[in-house]
Amino acid sequence: MSKYMIGVWYPEGGTPPPPDELEVIMNGVQAVHDDMAKAGVWVFGGALHGPDASTVVRANGADVLVTDGPYVETKEQLGGFSVVDVTDLDEALAWAGRLAHVLVPLSVEVRPFQD
Repeated sequence: MSKYMIGVWYPEGGTPPPPDELEVIMNGVQAVHDDMAKAGVWVFGGALHGPDASTVVRANGADVLVTDGPYVETKEQLGGFSVVDVTDLDEALAWAGRLAHVLVPLSVEVRPFQD
């Protein structure tokens, strides 16, 4: 088995869908996560706050510099992720495809963990 992160990317400053549409989307995401759990591939996952809630920590010699805000300016941001433990990339892509269908028009990225 191999672990993969399935990341969901949002446009920076994008407007969230109206509450009734968002509820349908979130129910769809939960249904895919439930199916992942039933299939025994779900490891963990979660939604992230926006990049404005991030804190960047950098070492500078003996000092540590802590700054608010995102590490880089970007047009898209990682908004949430799922970690799955599956047999191969094809299986991870199949799960990502199910999430992508629920999350149209957002991008879904699949990235393997290093062994």
